[in-house]
Amino acid sequence: MAIVETEAALHEAHRDNHTHRDVNGGWLRPAVFGAMDGLVSNLALMTGVAGGAVGHQTLVLTGLAGLAAGAFSMAAGEYTSVASQRELVEAELDVERRELRRHPQDEEAELAALYAARGVEPHLAREVARQLSADPEQALEIHAREELGVDPGDLPSPLVAAVSSFGSFALGALLPVLPYLLGATSLWPALLLAMIGLFACGAVVARVTARTWWFSGLRQLALGGAAAGVTYALGSFFGTAVG
Repeated sequence: MAIVETEAALHEAHRDNHTHRDVNGGWLRPAVFGAMDGLVSNLALMTGVAGGAVGHQTLVLTGLAGLAAGAFSMAAGEYTSVASQRELVEAELDVERRELRRHPQDEEAELAALYAARGVEPHLAREVARQLSADPEQALEIHAREELGVDPGDLPSPLVAAVSSFGSFALGALLPVLPYLLGATSLWPALLLAMIGLFACGAVVARVTARTWWFSGLRQLALGGAAAGVTYALGSFFGTAVG
């Protein structure tokens, strides 16, 4: 009796611990990409303009304009991209739905052949395909996953992607501007806050990847710092040439 209870407890613990994170949602990629892009692009924009020895007011206006333009651009781009992808998937699902309605036996045989090709005994593969094909909606879901690699009930939302991109880009782009809005008069406070933000963003990304937090943070810090350094040098060069 004790052994049975112990095995049941171990099984329950394994079931509780064996969980996975959501990797198919429509918010994660645009949110992460938006924050990174907002921080790096606006930092690079502001350092490039600062390299041209412009006034404080011009630099602040540049940062705010970069924030607004980038956030709206990211949102529009993500919405269009995800909406187009979703429309393509829905069109393919309609094709599969028609095939299931017009040629159910052929689709059932196709499913059985697919399972048999994966090592299932042919007779069992046919029986599994027959049972799964009894429900049209379940059959559509199975064919969509096997043939298209998508879940019809879990398609990404264009609106979620757009809102995530807009908010995250604006948040990232705000960091280089914030010190100026709080009274800073030089570029160094903005650079310091942006560098901290770059490292923090990289470290946060590591929580949903297999990388260590310090490696991801340092990598993002190096990339963002390089972008800022290059644009500052270009700004100084063009500022001197134009001036």
